[in-house]
Amino acid sequence: MSFQVTGLGLDKMKLDSPQSFLDQEEVEEAEDRQLLEPEAWRTYTARRNALREFLTCDLSAHLLKRHHARMELLRKCSYHIEILPKHLALGDQNPLVLPSTMFQLIDPWKFQRMKKVGTAQTKIQLLLLGDLLEQLDRGRAQLDALLESPDPRPFLAGWALVEQRLADLAAVMDNFLAMMVPGRLHIKHRLVSDVGATKIPHIRLMLSTKMPVMFDRKESVAHQDWVALRWFVTIQPAVPEQFELRFKLLDPRTQQEYLQRGIIPVAACTFNVHNLLPNRVYKFTVKRAESYTLVYEPWRDSLTLQTRRGLPEGPRPRRLGKPGCP
Repeated sequence: MSFQVTGLGLDKMKLDSPQSFLDQEEVEEAEDRQLLEPEAWRTYTARRNALREFLTCDLSAHLLKRHHARMELLRKCSYHIEILPKHLALGDQNPLVLPSTMFQLIDPWKFQRMKKVGTAQTKIQLLLLGDLLEQLDRGRAQLDALLESPDPRPFLAGWALVEQRLADLAAVMDNFLAMMVPGRLHIKHRLVSDVGATKIPHIRLMLSTKMPVMFDRKESVAHQDWVALRWFVTIQPAVPEQFELRFKLLDPRTQQEYLQRGIIPVAACTFNVHNLLPNRVYKFTVKRAESYTLVYEPWRDSLTLQTRRGLPEGPRPRRLGKPGCP
């Protein structure tokens, strides 16, 4: 392969070599060198490498993909108010550590009002996280386009703005990661009414996240007139949970078929639904049972299964005569 650099023009290159694409980059680098003095070129190279390192390590496409996956998971979680003594960390609570007398001191009306506040704060928190993630996506796209710019002179001239952009994106990433930390969602309010001489307990009011309940699509199977369902939670809770399973027949054809639906409380992660119609499609949904502390649950998993066909009816057997009769 041979080429010459003459001013800003290039002679034609032969593209029959496996190194043609690599040589093309060398040609472009040679062109860039023609636009800058040696010292400016060294500065340009150092700054370009710094930008590439930021996009590779601090704001990589793989890292953003992981954050998008975590964000999608948060949108499927359920959010609950946790009432904790101040000396406990979130997740350490249990009925023995948190006496029932504490709930007896809490004003029910004020607690319901704080649940509404918790719902609003959770929605705002999720919106803010989504907005910060969009800022990171846009920032990476802009910096990546700048890195691919063929002319180094605007890159050098606007480096101060690039540095500011890098600092801004680093701050956005820090804010995003801080909001993702469990326990960062918290609200405070005086929930205990005036109890006279009774000593008011020192409590914290926080929002906690519970992982979504999801069907096991490999283990959930349909049979002729019943289905076996299985679901799971990514992080198993310390105490057993109650679930609510719903099912309904899709496209019922008669009033009787319209009754093929129901709501079933379940205290396990498996359940068999019987007395279904063969060769019909049913929709199933599962979620945690409604609890006193729930403030926001925007999503529930659903699964559609079709029962198997019934056995075909064969010809009715002939009645055999008694022995000795024709």
